[in-house]
Amino acid sequence: MSAIDISANRERFIELLKSTGRDGIDYVIEDLDAWGFFEAPASVRNHFNFPGGLALHSLNVYDMAIAIRNATIPLRPDMEKMLNTDSIAIAALLHDVCKTNIYRRTKRKQRNEIGIWEEVEAYDVDYSEMPVGHGEKSVIMLLRSGLDLEDEEIFAIRWHMGPWDLPSQSIEMEKSYRKAQEKSPLVALIHTADTLAAQILERDMQ
Repeated sequence: MSAIDISANRERFIELLKSTGRDGIDYVIEDLDAWGFFEAPASVRNHFNFPGGLALHSLNVYDMAIAIRNATIPLRPDMEKMLNTDSIAIAALLHDVCKTNIYRRTKRKQRNEIGIWEEVEAYDVDYSEMPVGHGEKSVIMLLRSGLDLEDEEIFAIRWHMGPWDLPSQSIEMEKSYRKAQEKSPLVALIHTADTLAAQILERDMQ
């Protein structure tokens, strides 16, 4: 991915965030730059494991969430107010800020197309900085940045992994997840958009 693409994605990302007019959003943007968000990969070996992949994935989640919202409203007009576009932008674009400081550049041996082992650029993951979980960490980082999050945005960011977060959790955490789903449809929307972006929109893309 070229620096031009990273720059263009950063520009669109920031434009979408600023369009919400949310208190504290400028502080968040400053921190995103300081954290290296726009240059970070989205994963180590899976979807978008290249520089700039994290911001591009987040934009894909936003686009998918808006597409789902627009397809849902004709079927459930009452959802128009409940699925606020500003809240979708906040939750979709910022759900994975927890990944900004966990990837480290490294070298790895892998076989090339003719079966010869060669050294390639890769990433390792380090969870030692603020080891508080995944969605929880994103919420904490955003609140510390001074972002005025709505309750439903906190629910959606915290639980964007959906039931994948539950196997290692207590029964109390499962009840919290279920209650968050009951309180706001944004929880299901962001989880679904995240899954579809990673598993369909970004499938087989390097």
